[in-house]
Amino acid sequence: MFTRRIIADIKESLTFFPVVSIIGPRQVGKTTLAKQIMQDYGKPCIYLDLEIQSDLYKLNDAELFLSTHADYLVVIDEVQLKKELYPLLRGLVDQKREPARFLLLGSASPELLRHSSETLAGRIAYHQLHPLDIMEVPESVSQIDLWVKGGFPSMVTSSSKSLAQKWMDNFISTYLNRDLLQLGLNASPKVIRNLWTMMAHLNGQLLNTTTIANSLGVTSPTVKRYIDFLEEAFLLKSLQPFHWNISKRLVKSPKVYITDTGILHHLLGIADFNSLTGNPIVGSSWESFVLNQIIATKPNGVDICFYRTHQGAEVDIVFIKGLQVIATAETKFSNSPHLTKGNFVAFDDLNAPVNFVITPSSDDYLIKERVRVCSLKEFIGKYLPFFP
Repeated sequence: MFTRRIIADIKESLTFFPVVSIIGPRQVGKTTLAKQIMQDYGKPCIYLDLEIQSDLYKLNDAELFLSTHADYLVVIDEVQLKKELYPLLRGLVDQKREPARFLLLGSASPELLRHSSETLAGRIAYHQLHPLDIMEVPESVSQIDLWVKGGFPSMVTSSSKSLAQKWMDNFISTYLNRDLLQLGLNASPKVIRNLWTMMAHLNGQLLNTTTIANSLGVTSPTVKRYIDFLEEAFLLKSLQPFHWNISKRLVKSPKVYITDTGILHHLLGIADFNSLTGNPIVGSSWESFVLNQIIATKPNGVDICFYRTHQGAEVDIVFIKGLQVIATAETKFSNSPHLTKGNFVAFDDLNAPVNFVITPSSDDYLIKERVRVCSLKEFIGKYLPFFP
């Protein structure tokens, strides 16, 4: 059992919102978290898993069933399998408007399940559960293990390399052959597998849909639609370029990342740390790991993007609050990092109060005014929580 930091925020939302939704990829721990909340909750709870036929059958007359449990916190798992529930939930909430009527668990974003965002507006709070981050795993799980295996709980707790490989094989196969189809992706699993693998090879690079489309034998708009869909299913992450208040010619294409390094390494056939360090992808993998950790732990209200100009100025991550740049971060897979001229030009262009260089395990020190080197764990634990 892992203690998930998000649990306090979810409990707080349950004191105010009639409907609370925990979203995130499959097998990330949503069900475990929901059952933990149910154990501690101060009113009766009932749990329905819509992948279990007997639970799905209870909702044949959903209005009758849910009305008879109006005093319960009703937890509905895999709610995306019955999208037609959303208008009914709205009606039930409006009949009896009180906190903690429903806790919905789903493997798709609100944008992919537009019914919820349209019919439950003002009644629902969303919380995204990410794979385990560096602050959630116990000391017995090293940073290297978390990086190589990724943050899915079953991967973190796997007792052998072969079991971890089997679990990830099944995870990817289930997404390709069932889950994405259920969510509405009208595409061949083989094509999506090839696209997902291509995106692993292109991890952290600028998106060029034309090149990918030519390789897959589909159109560029089709590739864009597939990538958008995978992002809404929490399997890819597009990082947008910074573009405010800069007069220079800026790169306008997003950079795309696999959202979990365990998935990334499996798609690339990387089974352990030794094979990772000898692979040209290691720098991109470290950048992806750092980015995923930051996304999972950054304060609310802080947005991230990247910065790159056609003249060669670049920095991996720009932290923004409102329209104000509050910090930047460059990722380096080295404890003796070397910054490029382009990095320093980017620091000057953006004029952030502080610029971080995030390494695996270096000391914490300034290499120049407003340029600080630190380890990932130091950055996540010491600096990121206190961004303005």
